[in-house]
Amino acid sequence: MNGPFEKWYDSAGVRGGVRRMYVGETEEGKVFYPQDQVPYLAHEALADLTAAQRRALTIRHLYQFLLSTTHLETRIVNTTAERIANGRAGLDLSNRMRLDAFKVYCDEGYHALYSLDLADQIAAATGIAIPPWDYGGFVDKLEEAGRRLLPDEPALVPLLQTVVFETLITAVLNEIPNDPTVVDVVRELTRDHALDEGHHHRFFAQFFHELWAGLDDRLREPVAHALPALVQACLTWDTEPIRASLVMSGVDSVTAAAVVADAYAASGANPHVCRATVRTFRSAGVLEVPGAEEAFAAHGLL
Repeated sequence: MNGPFEKWYDSAGVRGGVRRMYVGETEEGKVFYPQDQVPYLAHEALADLTAAQRRALTIRHLYQFLLSTTHLETRIVNTTAERIANGRAGLDLSNRMRLDAFKVYCDEGYHALYSLDLADQIAAATGIAIPPWDYGGFVDKLEEAGRRLLPDEPALVPLLQTVVFETLITAVLNEIPNDPTVVDVVRELTRDHALDEGHHHRFFAQFFHELWAGLDDRLREPVAHALPALVQACLTWDTEPIRASLVMSGVDSVTAAAVVADAYAASGANPHVCRATVRTFRSAGVLEVPGAEEAFAAHGLL
């Protein structure tokens, strides 16, 4: 059976892709980020925002999307990819899987580069600066969730977090490329990212099967019960940059906090987005653990 990276040297973005350049399409009525995917813009408290204020908010939302991903790719995924590639994941893995992990590492570094590159191009073209926020805030929260859920397994948690993110992200990335209202460069870059991540999904699904098969019996129940919460944590936005962006657009701080609280009160797991991730866990046998199916259902994953 062909592996997920059988044609990597010819097809990976970092090997043969082009640098995506913003050339200006907003005069055609296109947007940098679709407003219907910015949850807070429909809030009644923001009904009086001007078109310019809304535009600035969508651009900063795009920055958060690009740069949050950049932080997660380098701080979470590549940390795990390096451990797998260098045989430090605690598993007896084939050389092919280790080589594939290095391919993941190369891909993710390139994704981080071109995400920041595009944000920088858009900032220069629009005059909407990239705010000096730590866009890795949700990475910190993801790590905190892992420590809380599996406090005695610090080496295992990052492996699980990476599997969750890498089996979720393709579904997250598939929305924007199909939206003709979005500027082409954002659609093209997101499509590039999604193509690579499809291969990463296959790799990490295989890796999880190896990880689960080699897991100590005493750990299977706590891991199975922790996974739904890790999925939810991975899909929960860091809302502090959003609150700050609203304030930067002239919304008072009290209203900004209320809008964010309302818009993200139910954020987290989405059964459609999570379907492939849950399928990976089910095929490995996770949901056969007593109480696991109930835990996944309680988090809205089934």
